[in-house]
Amino acid sequence: METITSFTVDHMRLLPGIYVSRKDSTGHDIVTTFDIRMTRPNFEPVMNTAEVHTIEHLGATFLRNHKEMADKVVYFGPMGCRTGFYLILAGDYESINIVPLVREMFEFIKDFHDEVPGAAPECCGNYLDMNLPMANYLAEKFIEEVLDGITPDRLEY
Repeated sequence: METITSFTVDHMRLLPGIYVSRKDSTGHDIVTTFDIRMTRPNFEPVMNTAEVHTIEHLGATFLRNHKEMADKVVYFGPMGCRTGFYLILAGDYESINIVPLVREMFEFIKDFHDEVPGAAPECCGNYLDMNLPMANYLAEKFIEEVLDGITPDRLEY
């Protein structure tokens, strides 16, 4: 079997950042998959499921309601390793193109203090597994440690 692209990235050198994971053609269109890496793999603790789940709900809600990008959002969800998230957008993008969008999303998550959208038994299969204060904290940490003054080594594998 062929090794999938994401397994060829050296996770021992990978820093938190925003990376183009892959670009795929869907006929005439391109979709870009971004690796939004929030923790350093194999060096930092992974995020717990409750805060990952909360960031997923808030991030997806923000993105699918974004006035300019909502129609470009294909998917936003967590990586199985719990070190970050995948964002899939319709279109051909580079990491630098979405820094403002990602910043806006993490500012939204950092400042969100209401009921988490979709955190109800009729909307979610695991609605009790949420941790809003930790999601707020991790969003602020990502802004301060990665997005503020983001450098090229945090934008390209």
